[in-house]
Amino acid sequence: MKCSELIQLFNQQADESYACSWDNVGLLAGSQTKEIQKVYIALDATDAAIEEAIAQHADLLLTHHPLIFQGIKRITDDDLIGRRMIRMIRADLSYYAMHTNFDVMGMAQLAAEKMRLRGTVPLEVTCMEDGAAQGIGRVGSLEREMRLCECCELVKAAFGRTHVKVFADLQKQVQRVAICPGAGKSDVQLALAAGADVYITGDIDHHTGIDAAASGMAVIDAGHYGIEHIFVPYMAQYLNTRAPQLEVAVQGQAEPFQIV
Repeated sequence: MKCSELIQLFNQQADESYACSWDNVGLLAGSQTKEIQKVYIALDATDAAIEEAIAQHADLLLTHHPLIFQGIKRITDDDLIGRRMIRMIRADLSYYAMHTNFDVMGMAQLAAEKMRLRGTVPLEVTCMEDGAAQGIGRVGSLEREMRLCECCELVKAAFGRTHVKVFADLQKQVQRVAICPGAGKSDVQLALAAGADVYITGDIDHHTGIDAAASGMAVIDAGHYGIEHIFVPYMAQYLNTRAPQLEVAVQGQAEPFQIV
């Protein structure tokens, strides 16, 4: 199929118009008229992801996080972004990013479903869709009240984690949950205002974590990659279902750091 037709499929899942104003989503390299037969999906356009996509003869690389995020005035091999863009263009590898538009129309609800949350509503409302609020993150309730240490085990099982970072007493009872895949520091106050007993997210720093715990809300930091990697298998299944003529390859779980 043509790249323009594939983009229509992406927009059926998460239209580019749902992206936050500061974001940069959509086709970031390549031509809409290009024929696409194989798509490679990763969370980030790392060197490893790009080289693997090229090695597998993919026509388009799909990622969650955009490689080009802020405005740039030149593309040269003098910097990391430039080198990666040049590598993709030389290899005729088109590049598409679904970031906050997917956070709003996909990631948040998917994460809530993996935690089996009930009665969910958006944590941070960013828009309305058919009269219903949509946005970043979700707030809902666990199936039952449980200790924080039990909730940690649920998080690890839901997202395939071997470890999480926790702020608060592990014996604390929790049931109302706020979850925000990715970096959730900016929405801590919204989680508190929503009455969450525990906030599940990533990239929580020391002071934010201890202050949240002191305010009565536990924090489970499962990592930025730790939750958002669910984008990769979800979009692979989405394309396999809606465009079976495409070949789809995915990057295996590739935690960007190691715990030693």
